[in-house]
Amino acid sequence: MLNVITKTIKMPDGQIITIETGKLAKQADGSAVVRMGDTMLLATVVSSQDAKDNVDFLPLSVDYQEKFASAGKIPGGFLKREGRLSDHEILICRLVDRALRPLFPDDYHADTQVMISMISYDKDVQPDALAALAASAALSVSDIPFNGPISEIRVVKHEGQFKLNPSKEVAEASELEIIVAADINNIMMVEGEMSEVSEADMLEAMKVAHDAIKVQCQAQIELAVEAGKTQKREYSHENKDEALYEKMKSEMYDKLYASVSKQTADKSIRSSDVKAIKTEWVDALPEDHEHDSFLIGQYFKKIHKAAARNFVLDSSKRLDGREFSEIRQIWSEVDYLPSAHGSAVFTRGETQSLTSCTLGTKLDEQMIDGATMHGTNKFILHYNFPGFSTGEVRPNRGPGRREVGHGNLAMRALKKVLPSSDKNPYTIRLVSDILESNGSSSMATVCAGSLSLMDTGVKISGPVSGIAMGMISDAETGKYAILSDILGDEDHLGDMDFKVTGTEKGITACQMDIKVDGLSYEVLEKALNQAREGRLHILNEMKKTMTEPREDYKPHVPRSEKVIIGKDQIGAIIGPGGKVVQEIQKETGATVIIEEEANNGVVTVFADSKEVMNAALARIRAIVAIPEVGETYEGKVKSIMPFGAFVEFMPGKDGLLHISEIKWERVEKMDGLMEVGEEITVKLVEVDKKTGKYRLSRKALLPKPAKD
Repeated sequence: MLNVITKTIKMPDGQIITIETGKLAKQADGSAVVRMGDTMLLATVVSSQDAKDNVDFLPLSVDYQEKFASAGKIPGGFLKREGRLSDHEILICRLVDRALRPLFPDDYHADTQVMISMISYDKDVQPDALAALAASAALSVSDIPFNGPISEIRVVKHEGQFKLNPSKEVAEASELEIIVAADINNIMMVEGEMSEVSEADMLEAMKVAHDAIKVQCQAQIELAVEAGKTQKREYSHENKDEALYEKMKSEMYDKLYASVSKQTADKSIRSSDVKAIKTEWVDALPEDHEHDSFLIGQYFKKIHKAAARNFVLDSSKRLDGREFSEIRQIWSEVDYLPSAHGSAVFTRGETQSLTSCTLGTKLDEQMIDGATMHGTNKFILHYNFPGFSTGEVRPNRGPGRREVGHGNLAMRALKKVLPSSDKNPYTIRLVSDILESNGSSSMATVCAGSLSLMDTGVKISGPVSGIAMGMISDAETGKYAILSDILGDEDHLGDMDFKVTGTEKGITACQMDIKVDGLSYEVLEKALNQAREGRLHILNEMKKTMTEPREDYKPHVPRSEKVIIGKDQIGAIIGPGGKVVQEIQKETGATVIIEEEANNGVVTVFADSKEVMNAALARIRAIVAIPEVGETYEGKVKSIMPFGAFVEFMPGKDGLLHISEIKWERVEKMDGLMEVGEEITVKLVEVDKKTGKYRLSRKALLPKPAKD
């Protein structure tokens, strides 16, 4: 028998969202269907009863997939079925994962899988903003320990007004677009892009989103009560040895505190010092000791974390000796790669990005074919994080979810300053290779990408810089420290990772993950203001290398020009079966792309040199030029008839040179007068108004003989 439970949520702006459980996927630990409009998501969650041995983290996997049938489409490709997750789907997986993960108990280590499927699609309702709500609802009606519920919501600022979960068209036309995740009390995650907005606008958007999330969380609490799932499962996933922990703490805490107090900038030295303390302690143990080596590792990390955090809060200093708002040393260089269209090296402390920029034609655009989107993408940014950047041996198996997420953040940061499509005919690809990493490599990618675009000559509206903010706090004492330009250690040991990018005018993108409860808006405001100071400092350092885009592209960068033609002239340039345009490309070496826009044709020419460009443009302009009566043309004889010759006087335009118009003297027949292929000069003397045929004359250009 079905026991279907449905909760209806009325949002502050009147939107209706329903959550249903008890009908589908009942063998999962928890399942729920979330619906808004005609968009429906099915979320399921399953968690093992026991944890594997020697696991000190939560093995959580989140998978989000958009079924093509939900939008009435059949997948492309040979197999005609859904395959590996697209980058778009991976980014939504990350949105949900980052919101859920902090709210599982610290000592819960069972394999847990959340699966979210879009089973129906409404083009006016974007599904990504509902995915976390569906996942949280499934967890709420399960017995899996979870300190939720949570939800996510998209908020935009459109025409001066904040709007919740708008259509894709409204979101793309907005000056601010962020997705906020939160529980009923605190914000957990923020990600989005903006058109150089202020910190105040961003903070206000977060508040608007949180107010709406509270309504969704309350509905999930009521849903769990009705489903009878308020009691969670009992578990024991950690072995404990309090005596061992106290022994290790008493014997190593002071040493670790002293080690981090050295304030060494070199992370390898810090790491070696910390490892030496552990090695010395382990070596001093009796050979027949019965302490669990796994617990020793766990407790050592816990003690080291406490020592480092306490040092920062006690001394108001950082692990590398900087002040809280101090930025590491920066140097940068452009035009580093001579054969690339543009390149830059950006180094901040021990983090370094080498970024290249390549300009391509419309043929290089990225094709997008998904359940919810179809089209092309002209701006691509790829982020690579090889193992050697952190001194590790790691197999190169292609980009993981982290690389996809970091690349997307950098892409969104730079997208807002690119010239509009009508001013930029190129497909742009940036590739960031991280050569060193000690915190915030994605922000180094933003800085290097901005410099690389300017080095290429792309007319961006302004350089963009990025900074990663961190926080270390103590809930008992209320102490907290906001850290600018965090190290990798400060990221691992801290309570917040808040990345902010922008120009001198305002913010272009952000990404925030919070690992603790109770982060007030006052702290967020302070973090945003401190981030602005850091961004501007980094921008000033970048300006020492380059202040604005190059006036012109480098000699080896392909050129591009557009020619607007009449809609009726498109066929003339293409020619029968594409013969004309193919001849132009073959003979000149240029790439010619013809498109139809509104009532015009747009011809875009890409060439490797000015000479090639001029040759191609001359051919195209000759084809679309309008013949003028009275003008003289250099033509070529195409065919000879008894009554005259047909002459191609312009590309694709033939006229009749009648036998009577060849000479002033009377000509009886065409034999021997001219040959096919012969080049002659003619004058256009008439265009027939009815047929549009052209009448040419040669004798009109010859002197008229005197009369006898």
